[in-house]
Amino acid sequence: MIGSEAQSVLLKSLVEAAHAAIHAKDSYLSAQYQRLFVRRGGKKATIAVGHALLVIIYHLLSEEKDYEELGGNYAGRMGSASGPEAAGASLREAGPTWVKLEPTSPVA
Repeated sequence: MIGSEAQSVLLKSLVEAAHAAIHAKDSYLSAQYQRLFVRRGGKKATIAVGHALLVIIYHLLSEEKDYEELGGNYAGRMGSASGPEAAGASLREAGPTWVKLEPTSPVA
């Protein structure tokens, strides 16, 4: 467990790194910030990007891998679309489904 002073320094460092990542052009983290900014606001979106950076750093160090930039349109490529347009597209891909309707007796 780290002390509160160390936590404060870590948080400030992550926020500073998040600000740098947010201003990078066509990057996954800047796109993530833009998506979150609309729903949550700037401060929470910045903290979320800082958290994402911390997760990335952890995995880079634990797995000894190089960082691969996913790009600003990564979420769009992964099929994260939602809403009526996405639902209609998935229904069109599934094709028609036939249902046989039979009359029932009237309820008294």
